[in-house]
Amino acid sequence: MKYWQLVTGLLVAWLLVIMYMSNSVFPNASDTNLRTERQLQRALDELEKLRNQNLELHSLAKQLRDLKFEPLGSEKGQDASQLREKLDSMGSQLQHSFAQTGAVGAGPSLEHEVARREMEHVSGEFWLYIHAELTKMKEAAVDPDVVRTINRILAMAGDIHMTLRNKQYQLSEDVDAAGDWRKAEAARLTDLVQRRIAFIQNPSNCEKAKKILCNLGKGCGYGCQLHHVTYCLMTAYASQRTLILQSEGWRYAARGWESVFLPLSNTCHSTHGQPSTRWGPGAMTDNTMVLELPIVDSLSPRPRFLPLAIPEDLGDRLTRVSGDPSAWWIGQFVTYLTRPNTDMQAYLENSKQKLGFESPIVGVHVRRTDKVGMEAQFHSLDEYMGHVEDWFNTYEKRHPDIQRRVFLASDDPEVLQEAKRNYPNYIFVSDTEASKTAGLGSRYTDASLRGIVLDTYLLSRCDFLVCTFSSQVCRVGYELMQPLHGDASQWFRSLDDIFYYGGQNAHNWEAVENHDTDEPGEISFRRGDLIGIAGNHWNGFSKGKNTRNGKTGLFPSYKTVNKIERFKMPTYPKVKEL
Repeated sequence: MKYWQLVTGLLVAWLLVIMYMSNSVFPNASDTNLRTERQLQRALDELEKLRNQNLELHSLAKQLRDLKFEPLGSEKGQDASQLREKLDSMGSQLQHSFAQTGAVGAGPSLEHEVARREMEHVSGEFWLYIHAELTKMKEAAVDPDVVRTINRILAMAGDIHMTLRNKQYQLSEDVDAAGDWRKAEAARLTDLVQRRIAFIQNPSNCEKAKKILCNLGKGCGYGCQLHHVTYCLMTAYASQRTLILQSEGWRYAARGWESVFLPLSNTCHSTHGQPSTRWGPGAMTDNTMVLELPIVDSLSPRPRFLPLAIPEDLGDRLTRVSGDPSAWWIGQFVTYLTRPNTDMQAYLENSKQKLGFESPIVGVHVRRTDKVGMEAQFHSLDEYMGHVEDWFNTYEKRHPDIQRRVFLASDDPEVLQEAKRNYPNYIFVSDTEASKTAGLGSRYTDASLRGIVLDTYLLSRCDFLVCTFSSQVCRVGYELMQPLHGDASQWFRSLDDIFYYGGQNAHNWEAVENHDTDEPGEISFRRGDLIGIAGNHWNGFSKGKNTRNGKTGLFPSYKTVNKIERFKMPTYPKVKEL
């Protein structure tokens, strides 16, 4: 009897959640009218601010015209200089107001985007809970009729979940052209950040520019070394210094970073003859010409600008456009660092065409060899493909009769043969040479480097990613994916860890409602408590530590949201938004 009570209880709870979310997404008429009135009032308020800013700009411009012929050294010349600075500042404020009000392209409000993503988060966590609990009941059942019934319920519940996900997709992408706005806004932000990085990396006078010195010789693999250089570039950005990378003798390519990627700077390549000091306390205000960076693991204390922090000046816009602003921000630096040189660009494009890489396509990264048993657990190919099946089943509800295609990247050549044998209804796109050179015996070679660059490049161009976030290659693919799309924060399924950055500062989730429990292994918390996250168990529960009372244990994931830290970084006012 207990099986039917549990099953009925779970399904009733799920229906209540769906009804609640439907009311949230499609409110009644009175709620709609009230929301419309509020939006109209906000728009009128913003227009009034824009009108006042416009009047002030005209006044400043007139004063500047009256003073433009005064000598620079005179008192009036100094007034003119101050007016120019104020005019630039007002222009930036006006441009920011346009971006916030949607004048550069209408889009949903920040509040709408946050609420929508929280709804998707709760919906996803509830399905994980339902699926996990029903699966446990099925595995414990001995009556074949009970097993068959649970299988039917799982199939129906799964189909309802896929339908709900498609409705959520429609809401996020199609309604009011929100998807188009999100892509355009993400492109504007990407352009701005990339030009800011290029600005700091290309000083007009290298001799006078302050610099960060970074050594590539960290003893680890490609993904780990790339993230080490990413941390160096982020530090350069936050401290307004130019990054100089020492990469000669690189274990992957003796000729260094520029053997596959574009130079980090076109104007500044060395620190020859300039005084240097080791990064330490007070480094942000240190006037020494060159600061040498240690590896991130040895930094103490770690600066607050390091991941998973995002810049304060772009915080609202990033949170509005992306469900994972931290990964998006990291992805900008990884993107700048991995701009392919001419030869590598040709290799990537030719390989993509030769392999038959076409959308829709799901990227699967299967890491075996040295990772399994040391840094990660073994996961069968069937585990990966189960999530691939789910994605295509959902996608086909919107796009029927498509060819199922998978880009398979692995350091184990046998995985491809297993995939072709067990999943004949899929086309598997894979570079077998890259798999061979990814093995331990030939990993640190030019061929291996080209192969892993190709893998991360193609993984980032997939429509969905199934992998293990314990792998740095997997996380690089996810990071590179972020700047390419409007919002790719949900375009993945990790079989183990949540997204993280090696050497990151504390990652906290914030409780959005109280949770009281006496269940063994679980923790209680109050609304507003910060939970130091240790991982999502992908069954409705996560593990973490309540920072208020120091207790560690499991807790329901849906009662928390990701806490995004913001740090006041340089805004580079000379780099104007286009």
